[in-house]
Amino acid sequence: MEKRVLIDEETIQKRIHQLAESINHDYEGKDLTLICILKGSLYFFSDLSRRIKGDPLIEFMRVKSYEGENSTGIIEIRVDLDQSIKGKDVLIIEDIIDSGNTLSYLKTYLKDKKPNSIRICTLLDKPDRRDKKIKINVDYVGFTIKDRFVIGYGLDLDEQYRAIPEIHCFTDDDEEKLQEEREEIQKQLVKTKRTR
Repeated sequence: MEKRVLIDEETIQKRIHQLAESINHDYEGKDLTLICILKGSLYFFSDLSRRIKGDPLIEFMRVKSYEGENSTGIIEIRVDLDQSIKGKDVLIIEDIIDSGNTLSYLKTYLKDKKPNSIRICTLLDKPDRRDKKIKINVDYVGFTIKDRFVIGYGLDLDEQYRAIPEIHCFTDDDEEKLQEEREEIQKQLVKTKRTR
């Protein structure tokens, strides 16, 4: 399979600008805590957080659940919060959601710390991969994509490819089919998708 660009750098940055506008509107006048889920969301988090107004607090967590292309099914918190989030409005920043297992676990874990609210922002969502038993609301979605394994812009394959500025996929699809998918992704720039 060949590594091909799925979402270019300009499209990613346009979408991040739209997401930041929605977040700024929703959290106007509130003290926001942003939680970056390491390592995959680091680039997305960095670009998005600099566009969020009001000097939000920054926290980091690292949750391990993947080996190679497949989930191990075991979720382990390797880096936890430094500060209390009790009574605070929290926004989890994730790179990609597929089965939803990790985010479901993480949201339950953070709820026990009694924040005022918890919402989720992800750059990529793969709903076709969602575990039917998992009920999870994703409040801010950058792009909804098909069930492809993607790398770049923080996403890795065994720690490689994170620093690529675009999002790539490994595919044998012909260029015409891949271009149709890129065009569908471009249409998502029309407005920011949010669910409640």
